Amino acid sequence: MIRVWKRAWLGLVACAGMTTALSAQEFDDVEIETIKVSGNVYMLVGRGGNIGLSVGRDGAFLIDDQFAPLTEKISAAVKKVRDEPIRFVINTHWHSDHTGGNENLGKGGSIIVAHENVRKRMSKKHFLKAFNREVPASPEAALPVITFTDSVTFYFNDDEVRVLHVEPAHTDGDSIVHFRKANVLHMGDTYFNGMYPFIDASSGGSIDGMISAVDRALGLANKDTQIIPGHGPLSTIAELRAFRGMLKTVRGRMGDLMDKGKSREEIVASKPTKDLDEKWGGGFMQPDAWVGIVYDGMAKK
Repeated sequence: MIRVWKRAWLGLVACAGMTTALSAQEFDDVEIETIKVSGNVYMLVGRGGNIGLSVGRDGAFLIDDQFAPLTEKISAAVKKVRDEPIRFVINTHWHSDHTGGNENLGKGGSIIVAHENVRKRMSKKHFLKAFNREVPASPEAALPVITFTDSVTFYFNDDEVRVLHVEPAHTDGDSIVHFRKANVLHMGDTYFNGMYPFIDASSGGSIDGMISAVDRALGLANKDTQIIPGHGPLSTIAELRAFRGMLKTVRGRMGDLMDKGKSREEIVASKPTKDLDEKWGGGFMQPDAWVGIVYDGMAKK
């Protein structure tokens, strides 16, 4: 668990610009771990958001692609499972720890697919308020070439793969991916397993949307569903329900404090998540930062 949290933290640090860059040596040291999930679906863990992989006679199908320096390693990991071309890449949202490999894979012939807001966000520079950082526009070759507004379905590798846009949650372009036959969900960053999530309020995200996205996923899942989170280890419906419970608790406490007229600084200082921090506060989002980000998203409503 500690190793996974460290990977998640480093990936989001790079995305958020809290350091100038991860060094080439740090990327050189990254190993891509391949975890069989169900049927022909796998999870690839490296540096950044967890990758979903489907392989079969139709080719390879990726969900997210981490950072550009890792493309060769990711492609090699795919080939070890089955030597097929990567035909499609789904982006669950626009952040660079999930889309950084787009340009390389797109130039290699993969078709990039995402919600229309992902292309819009990637097409222009963006100010990431939570980290006081301007993110430049992505190159043309990195942009999704197929976009959708609500959902899109792939009939691929003997499965029905539904990509479903959810209301603004982590960002305003979030999608979850449902492999109906394999009984697998990839939730992107609408789910951080075992840790407080990052909510990008400057991209339209909010805790209310996160709860709604989790509810959407729970409606698709059953006790046997395998769940790939955006960050953290492979998960189950019980763990997802626990994550939802934490979100609801924090939402309720924050709402009460805001209704009493408390300022952002006063709410952060009051430590409203103190009893939750031991379980949920060991990841990328430290408790005070998490409370502040929740406030920011709720204050925009």
